[in-house]
Amino acid sequence: MTDPAAGAAEGGTAEHGAAGQRADEHGAAEHRSADAPRYLGVDLAWRDSTPTKPANETGLAVIAADGTVLDAGWARGIDEVAEWVLRWATPGSHVAIDAPVLVPNATGMRPSERLVGRAYGRWHVSANASSASLPWLGGRTLGERLAATGAVYDDGVAPVPADAVSYFECYPYTTLVGAPELGYDERRPRYKRPDTTVAREERRGARALACDDLISRLAALDAADPPLRLLSHPVSRLLVDEPSPLVDRPYKHREDLLDALVCAWTASMRAQRPERMQVLGSAAEPDALGRRATLISPAREVQRLAAPEGTVPVGRTPRRAARGSRAARGTLGA
Repeated sequence: MTDPAAGAAEGGTAEHGAAGQRADEHGAAEHRSADAPRYLGVDLAWRDSTPTKPANETGLAVIAADGTVLDAGWARGIDEVAEWVLRWATPGSHVAIDAPVLVPNATGMRPSERLVGRAYGRWHVSANASSASLPWLGGRTLGERLAATGAVYDDGVAPVPADAVSYFECYPYTTLVGAPELGYDERRPRYKRPDTTVAREERRGARALACDDLISRLAALDAADPPLRLLSHPVSRLLVDEPSPLVDRPYKHREDLLDALVCAWTASMRAQRPERMQVLGSAAEPDALGRRATLISPAREVQRLAAPEGTVPVGRTPRRAARGSRAARGTLGA
C-alpha cells in the first residue's frame, strides 16, 4: 500500500504507512466489539491508478460509536481503498465518501451541488460541478465496487436495511461549517488552498496556522455528540502533536488524513444524530435503481433548506426487515 515515506518527501514527516495494518499495535481490537457498527471516512482521490502513474493518496479513517479512532492512514487507488473498506466495515456500518458517488448527469452540475451554495454559501462554501463528462470519477467507481459486494447506497431518502453496510456522499467543508461546536460561525477555515489575500511569502504559513487551528477544534470533540477522539490512535494523534508542514506535498498528505477523519465523524453523525443532518438533492430524479444523487451533511437551523430541496435523512429499517436482503448476505460486513 502507501509508502510510509511519502509524507517525508520534500521536508515532511512520515506519519506511518497505509491504513488497515495497525489495529493490533494500539489495542483497538481488545476494547471495541467486532460486531458493532463502525463509521468510515474516505477522502478519495478522484483519479485511479494507471500502469504508468499511481493514483494520488486517499485519506482513510474509521471510528467507533464513542469516537475512538480504530484505524487511520492512506491508500492509493480504488483497489486498495475498497479492500480497506471491506476489512473494516461491519454490519450496520456507514461509509462517508468525499467524492461524487452517483453521477447520472452527462454534463453540467448535479442538483445537490447547486444546493450546497444555497445552504452554505454564506460561509463561503460551494461545490465543484461533476458530471459523466469528467475524465476521472473515482467516487463512482468505488460506489460500484462497494455495491458489488453487497453494500447499499444511502441517499437519505430511501431507508437502508439496519444490518447493511451503507455508503453516502459527504463534503468536509459543509460538515465544518454545519457543526456549530466547531465554531466556524462566519466562514469556512482556509486550510486547503493558500489565502491569496495575504502576501505570497506568508501564504503557506497562514495555511498551516489555519490547519492547526482546525485540528485543535477537532481535538476538542471528545465530549461532543457524537464524539471524535483524535488522541486515541497514534496516527491521528500526530495531527495534534506535530505542527502542519509548510511544503505542499507533506501538507497534502496531512490534509487528506484530516479530511478522512472529518468524513468519519460525519458518518457517525449520520448514524447517531440524523436529526442534525440534511439531505441536499432529495428531489432529484432517481436513476434506474431508484437512487438519487444526494449529499448528506450536518446543518445549523439557518442552513436548512425547505423541503423538498433539503430534508432530514430517513432512518434505517428494522433489523428483521434486513434479513434475507442482499446486503445482509453480501461479503461486505459479513
